[in-house]
Amino acid sequence: MMVQLFLSEPLCNDNPISDAAKQRLSLLKKLESIVWKLIASSGRSEARVWLCNTISCISSISPHQQCNVFMKLLNFKQPKKALAAQLLQMIFEKRPQKAGQIITKKSYMVEKFFRGNPRRILQWFDNFSHSDESGHRKGSRALSQFAFVNRDICWEELEWKGKHGQSPAMVATKPHYFLDLDIQRTVENFLENVPEFWSSDELAESLKDGEILHIDTNFFVDCFIDLMYKEDSAEVWQLINKFLKEESFSVLCYHLLIILEERDLCAFLGLIGEILSRRIDCNEFAHPSFWLEIILSRCNGCIPIDDLLLLNAVINQGRQLIRLIQDEGEEEQKGKIKDLVFQICATSTITSLWASLMQEFLKMKKVEVIKWLGLQSWVLHYRLLEECKNPELCEALFMENGISFRRSDAYALLSPERFLEESGSDLECGGSSRVKRKKKAKTRQNKRRRDYSLDKDNDNEPVDFDSTRGRQGLHSRTGNWLLSTDGYSSSWNSVDLPEHLAKHCFSTWMKWVYCK
Repeated sequence: MMVQLFLSEPLCNDNPISDAAKQRLSLLKKLESIVWKLIASSGRSEARVWLCNTISCISSISPHQQCNVFMKLLNFKQPKKALAAQLLQMIFEKRPQKAGQIITKKSYMVEKFFRGNPRRILQWFDNFSHSDESGHRKGSRALSQFAFVNRDICWEELEWKGKHGQSPAMVATKPHYFLDLDIQRTVENFLENVPEFWSSDELAESLKDGEILHIDTNFFVDCFIDLMYKEDSAEVWQLINKFLKEESFSVLCYHLLIILEERDLCAFLGLIGEILSRRIDCNEFAHPSFWLEIILSRCNGCIPIDDLLLLNAVINQGRQLIRLIQDEGEEEQKGKIKDLVFQICATSTITSLWASLMQEFLKMKKVEVIKWLGLQSWVLHYRLLEECKNPELCEALFMENGISFRRSDAYALLSPERFLEESGSDLECGGSSRVKRKKKAKTRQNKRRRDYSLDKDNDNEPVDFDSTRGRQGLHSRTGNWLLSTDGYSSSWNSVDLPEHLAKHCFSTWMKWVYCK
């Protein structure tokens, strides 16, 4: 039984919904229930990741709008410290110098960072050079420069490892003597007795590139969160505001949404829905997030998160959902899903079914329509895994559903009509004399091609469909096709074909429903 993809728009009428269409909806409801139980019990966290990935694909949001959405979320009802922490991690990684410039003005923060922590002290200040002063790095350079400039107030605080200390004049001529400095004790002395150092230009210069953030990022994250929510630091909020405008929406979603609690994710989706346009461009239905944009813009953020998780799984993550069923599903669940898919596909041969369904869809709420179309496309995906196991079945599927195709190793474009013209006489019983003349001409042309190249290893040899060979050429080919479904832009093999055709069907059906 060949799968019907329903790629020809049905002619709707005013007749009541048919019994076959009612049966189809009933089967889809049963399938929805079983699939959701599996997602809820075994794959909810994974389904959330899938949904966040789809949200990140939304491309119609401006930098100003995305900034407003995330800023509102950061202060939604109560401080979102986990979200703020993740956002600050991104800023520290991508814009460390911006955060470093704020740190240079917070001497108390720097003192707190080093006080009572020998490890941090050694990591930042124990970087003296063996050669000359210009080779000192990080805090070492700041310490040496400040000590020389302010030697009258701090030189006595330098602790040396040897029996006696070094004079400023001696160290000035031999900067490598700083290697004999007891770094830990010296910095501890500065913390207690030289407050001028912690607000000095020399130390600020060493901090402004933000490299110090990498020593203990969590410490500075906590400090910046306090600046945000306790001190309401305008400087920090300006830094966040600018970063949210400069970074891409997809990157922000990828890093930030996954850590949100579900109520906050729902709030985020509601904010997105408020700014999305309600206008529909039918050319965009193949985009992975377009169905979601329709829902968010028309449902005022009231759709349950469970519905979105299910819809996204069947529409955008068909292959991963099937893998989840195989890996996590119980045998009884797997059997029920397989049986329902078979029953749904078994009713596909009823001519009036699709027209009756479409007529019914036009009466439903948008979310309901998208759900049924999404489930139907996933049913096709599941079934096509069986149908597309070998090239001849794939090409028969193309012809049955009016999909023109090119084989990636052949030059000829094959449409269902042309295939019939070029195939054996058993495929054209009762055909017209015009078709027979075309067949005869093609036979002569194919014979000339065979005479031209007899090398069976030649990958560019055109496939012969003359009356003597019929469909035999199909069996000698591996599956790789260019299809009219995407304008022959990509080469599809039998592994990726089910997912591609299912998504193509979904976008095609959506156009019929929404672009009247």
